[in-house]
Amino acid sequence: MPANAKLKNQDLLELRNLGMASVNILHAVGINTYQDLEDVGAVDTYRRIKDRGIHVSKVMLYALQGALMDVHWNDLPASLKAQLVNDAEEPAKVAELNN
Repeated sequence: MPANAKLKNQDLLELRNLGMASVNILHAVGINTYQDLEDVGAVDTYRRIKDRGIHVSKVMLYALQGALMDVHWNDLPASLKAQLVNDAEEPAKVAELNN
């Protein structure tokens, strides 16, 4: 493995809530560093994962947000979790209305 690829893995692996399986999923959708995750955001990263047909639960969405905030996903406020889910599902609702 090239040194820069190892650093990319280590960067994400150092974040709270993210293990190797999550990091591999993130790489599959073009998220290779904390900065990538921060730039794209938890909601759009979660959408990318779902759009690729990768089956993940809402816990992945919470874990991504928690990683950005350096908070365990289970410690996110319920109101924030609800907002994340609402934001993540919004395009799907618009698409359903247009069909």
